[in-house]
Amino acid sequence: MTTIPALPAPRAAAHIPDNVNTDAKLRDAAQKLEATFLAEMLKSAGLGATRETFGGGSGEDQFSSFLREAQAKEMAAAGGIGLAEALFEAMKVRLDA
Repeated sequence: MTTIPALPAPRAAAHIPDNVNTDAKLRDAAQKLEATFLAEMLKSAGLGATRETFGGGSGEDQFSSFLREAQAKEMAAAGGIGLAEALFEAMKVRLDA
């Protein structure tokens, strides 16, 4: 019978220095999360749903998610609904704690 060696103790989380690069990464992550949220809201609102007349058929159904995602990214980049800023501030507070 083989024995499994004990795992090493977990390391403490390293403190990430507060600099411009970290802020840029946090803003980017917050903006991506807002874009994902907006894409789901656009989907729930029916954007990209198959039209009954003059629709694109199965091809339109398969690629409508790409259109929603692109539109959501552009909405978030243009300021969105303010969710990205709120997420950024929350992540920054969490990181500084």
